[in-house]
Formats: sequence, structure tokens, C-alpha cells
Amino acid sequence: QVQLVESGGGSVQAGGSLRLSCAAFGYSYSTNYMGWFRQAPGKEREGVAATITGGGSTIYADSVKGRFTISQDNAKNTVYLQMNSLKPEDTAMYYCAADPVPSWRLREADFGYWGQGTQVTVSS
Repeated sequence: QVQLVESGGGSVQAGGSLRLSCAAFGYSYSTNYMGWFRQAPGKEREGVAATITGGGSTIYADSVKGRFTISQDNAKNTVYLQMNSLKPEDTAMYYCAADPVPSWRLREADFGYWGQGTQVTVSS
């Protein structure tokens, strides 16, 4: 069993920055592939970024490329999402996700473990 615990959400003005953290507890092989998703009110959940833990390779949604950076601290079994130049349209609940098998896609179905989410609100 794997537990994912997100933190770091909050409220910020447009142009500001936030860093989200996702700490993983459980079997490390289950978190070979970790990612961030977000869901705004009335919209479907969408993939934001993902990485292979230990390998460093990353993928991003086009909407966040150049503004968001996913990184990891393997010693702490934690993945981060640094969000810069935030826009009001980035407002959403952000979820951490993990899976043993990397798919190199940002699809919900490719992740078997999910956190509870952390709210990010960007005001104009």
C-alpha cells in the first residue's frame, strides 16, 4: 500500500510562485512514476507534469511548460512541483499521483495511487 501526502498549496496573486510537495509512504517500487494533476471547478482532471523517480526524466503539459518544474528528493521519497508565473487559470485542486509502471503519459488511468489534493488559488 502506498500513501501520498500533498502539501504547499495556498493563495497567491498572479505572477507569484508556490511549491507543492508530495511525500510518498510505502513500497518505493510503487512510486517509480510520479506525477501531478489538477482539477478546476466544473472541469475534468488534467495532467500537469510527471517524472520517473531516480531517473530525472520529466514530461509537462503544454499549458505549464516553462513555468512549472517537477523535481524529486529520493532520500525523502518526495516529489515537488515548483510553480512560477502563476495565472488565475492555474487555480485548481492539485493532486499527486504514483504508479509502479512509467507510461510517459499524463493520463489518470496510468496512475494507481492518489493523494487527497491541495488547493491552489491564484487571484488576478
